[in-house]
Amino acid sequence: MSENGLAIVRDLLVRDARGSGRIDGAIVRELRVNRDPRGTLTELLRSDWSDIYGDKLPFAQVYTSTTAPGVARDENHWHVHRHQTDRFYCLAGRIVVAIADIRPTSATRGGLILVDLAADTDAPAPLVVTIPPGTLHGFVVTGPGPAILLNFPNRLFDPTDEGRVPFAEAGVTLPDGTPFSYDLARALA
Repeated sequence: MSENGLAIVRDLLVRDARGSGRIDGAIVRELRVNRDPRGTLTELLRSDWSDIYGDKLPFAQVYTSTTAPGVARDENHWHVHRHQTDRFYCLAGRIVVAIADIRPTSATRGGLILVDLAADTDAPAPLVVTIPPGTLHGFVVTGPGPAILLNFPNRLFDPTDEGRVPFAEAGVTLPDGTPFSYDLARALA
C-alpha cells in the first residue's frame, strides 16, 4: 500500500472517544482502568452511561468470540442488523472494527470508520464501541495473537435480524475511492 493510502486509512482509524459522531449512532466510549497493587478493574457497562445504555439501548445478553491472528469476521462480507445494536469490547488481543453507514436517511451515509480496540491496559484507555442497527460492520484481528471480542447487544440473538452483505455488493470505499478490504487494517499493524 502506498504512503498516501496508509495516511488515508490512518485518518479513518479511531483510538479514542473523539471518533464518536463520525457515524451517526456509533459511539466510542473510553473506559477507565482502575489500578492498584493487586491489578486492575475496568467497568464495561453501567446503567448510568446513558450514551450506551438505557431504555432505547437495554442489555439483553453477553457473549465472547475468539478469533485467530490476521482473521476477519467475515473476510468478504459485512454483518448488518435491522434492529440490533452491538457493543464491542476487546477482552484479549487487538482488533480493528470497521463500521460503514449505508442507511438511506442517515446524515453520515457513506461514512466509514475503523475503531482500534485493544485489551492492553497500558494503552491510553480501553474502548467500547456501539454499532447502530443498519450499519455494515465487522472486524479483523491485528495483533500477534488471538483476540477475544466481548459483545453485549441490546437484543437477544435473532437469526432473522442477522444479515450479510458481500463487500462487492456494498461498494464501501475509502474517501479516495479505494474499495474497502481488511488488508487496509492489516497494513496498519
